[in-house]
Amino acid sequence: MGETLQNWLFTWLVGVASGLLVSIPVGPINVTILNEGMHRGFKWGFLIGLGSVTMEVTYCSIGFAGFSGMFESKVMRATMELSSLIMMLYLGFKYLATKALPSSSKAIEHMEHRLHPHTAFMTGFLRVLANPAVLLIWIALSATFVAHEWVEPTWLSKLICVSGVAVGALIWFAIFSFFVSFGRGHLSTNSLVRMSQVSGACLLVMAVVIGVRIIHLLAHR
Repeated sequence: MGETLQNWLFTWLVGVASGLLVSIPVGPINVTILNEGMHRGFKWGFLIGLGSVTMEVTYCSIGFAGFSGMFESKVMRATMELSSLIMMLYLGFKYLATKALPSSSKAIEHMEHRLHPHTAFMTGFLRVLANPAVLLIWIALSATFVAHEWVEPTWLSKLICVSGVAVGALIWFAIFSFFVSFGRGHLSTNSLVRMSQVSGACLLVMAVVIGVRIIHLLAHR
């Protein structure tokens, strides 16, 4: 029982860490909170983040739902472990090389023009919904977690991880919204870019961990 609780705690912490790392990089949600939270206050910024987290959790759940029994094959597991290493390296270098805030994509602008979100929650929700790259990231991350046995291929373990993702993302948006609204003048676009670079560095560290694991497995096989 004690070992099971430890596994669940580790799975939950994996979710919390991934929720933080995915939320920190420069993107439409952080840019929106930075632009609007400074003028409308903490509650408005946090509700934008809450809407974003709701859609993030949905995408994360979809990612886990798509990988129920595919890791029974050793070839598939090895393929996903190698793919996860490549993905972590790509995202890590991408975020590390961030130099400026990105502009809003045409898909996001088109959806907001058609639906006209009038609340902070719906603004955050729709901005993630209109960004298919977020779904791809969570599909890749969920496959990575299961392939490396950080999350067991059971619905309970996946649910624990998803709850950790929600907590991690909410922690980030609460902290970020607080500093944006109450620390006027102390948080600039350059600060957001630097935080994105830190997130990239963390992803590269994760890539090293995955690489070491792959080397270890190859050495023993």
